[in-house]
Formats: sequence, structure tokens, C-alpha cells
Amino acid sequence: FLSLVAEFCCGLFVILILGNFWFLAVLYLLWLYLDWDTPCTGGRRCQWVRSWTVWKYFREYFPIHLIKTSDLSPNHNYLFGFHPHGVLVAGAFGNFCTGSVFKNLFPGLTPYLHIMPIWFGCPFFREYVMSAGMVSASKESVSYVLNKKGGGHASVIVIGGAEESLNAHPGSLTLNILKRKGFIKMALKHGAHLVPVFSFGENELFKQVANPKGSRLRNIQEKLQKIMGFALPLFHARGVFQYSFGLIPYRQPIHTVVGSPIPVKQNLNPTAEDIEQLHALYLQKLRKLFEEHKRNYGIPEHKSLIFE
Repeated sequence: FLSLVAEFCCGLFVILILGNFWFLAVLYLLWLYLDWDTPCTGGRRCQWVRSWTVWKYFREYFPIHLIKTSDLSPNHNYLFGFHPHGVLVAGAFGNFCTGSVFKNLFPGLTPYLHIMPIWFGCPFFREYVMSAGMVSASKESVSYVLNKKGGGHASVIVIGGAEESLNAHPGSLTLNILKRKGFIKMALKHGAHLVPVFSFGENELFKQVANPKGSRLRNIQEKLQKIMGFALPLFHARGVFQYSFGLIPYRQPIHTVVGSPIPVKQNLNPTAEDIEQLHALYLQKLRKLFEEHKRNYGIPEHKSLIFE
């Protein structure tokens, strides 16, 4: 989805360069140079963009729901670990970048959805994603949000990243998390409370071409992901007037459940043991969150999360 919008924006920029409006392209490049660090310093959100009516229809299409399980004090900063990535990351975008649902459930908190830095190099597209409340997933960007004084700020990180989208098959419960500990270190360094978030239904929006680990397709996808920084899952869903094939996601409900916070005491120089202990606790709390809510959202009793 982001790729399609980004391609459109890049195409528009090329038209400006090749057409009679090349001077506008030059002015924009100057602006891009001067504004380059903004995605790493809190972005530039616009409530008007976040409140567009189209996002109301976007959330109602699936529909998307945000479920609160615990109060979050605005006196602290938080690091939300979002799972799973899925193909579209619809739950993260719909709940943290549009409307006022999050604000109503968690008054006093401002969410920042961190996405890959590569998207902020795309002309025009970067302005749009920042206006929606998205910022870079770089260490500097996460540190900027978590280091804000007074509390009330939440970094939302899709922990599995682009690699996890290759596991986004209907019914899949595999999370890429065992080797991902950078977010734990960031939480410790800034004393940000950790909050596990699981989005039920995220993997049900598309059907993906079979790509088991070790297959030729999966090997190609993983190599491309390492080169380009983002994955290329081969997926399909429904069309506009038929349900057999197309790129429009299926209408499957998404329930994004925000768990209880894990208190974290600031540790400017965490050891490997400190990181391992907190990481293990986070996995424990994430699994508990999933087990407590899976029955409500159609997950069979015998199914559990798979960490790899």
C-alpha cells in the first residue's frame, strides 16, 4: 500500500522535472535538504489530515477496532511493540495515524508510528506520512520520542519489520522476535514502559503465494529484502466487483489489543543480561495477552504464538 502511494508521488515528481515546472522540483529539493532531519525529530503531524473522512471509511471497511486492557498514565513515555506486521499493517495505521479513537481511549498520550527511513526519501510522500503522525524508525528518531520530557508520548514499533510480512498468511501466528532486542535496549536506556500490542486479524487481509522457508521464492524474497530494505510478498485478495482476485484487502475485522504496561527503570548502560531478562519478560507478557484474548477473535484453543 505504501509502495503504491510512494510510486505515485515519485511519478509526480518526475513529471515536474520533465515538464514545464522543473523550477518547482528544484525548490522542493531545496526544501527536502533543509527539512531532512524532521522525520527523526518528531515529524510534523497535521490533525486535519489525520481527521480526513476517508479514514473513517477505511476503518469501517474491515472494520478496525482498538481494545484497551489497562489505563496508561500520561506521566510516562511508552514503547508499544506492535504484532504482527501482516501485509498492510492496517491495524497500526488505522488506530495510531487516523481519527480520535486512540486519543479517546488513552487521553494525554500522543502515538508516533515508526516506519522505515527509506520512505522519507520519497518526494511528497514523506510530507503525507509525517502529517499522519509517522516518523522514522531510526535509533535517533525513537530516542527523540522517548526522551521527551513530561511523559505522554508513545513510540509504536512494528517489531517483526518487513521480514515478518513474508509470514503473513491467513492463520499464521509466527512472529519474528527472538533476535529483535534493539527495542528492549531503547526502552531501558530511556526508562520507557513497554506495552505489547497484538492485532488479531492482521494476517487475514490477503492471501500470499506459498513461500515456505527454504523454498526458491522465499530465498529470493529474503535476498531482495536485505538489498532494498523492504520485503516483496506476493499477495492477492479481492477486486472491486468480485471476490476471487484483486489487490483490495478482504473485509476481515481487525481487533488491535493494547496490553498492560511493563514498568521499566531507566538504565543508561544496560548489560546483555539486563536486555535478555527484559526481553524474556516481554515475550511472556505478549504470549499472555494473546492467550487471554484469542478466544474472543476466533483463534482455536490449541493454537499459540510461534516465536522465531
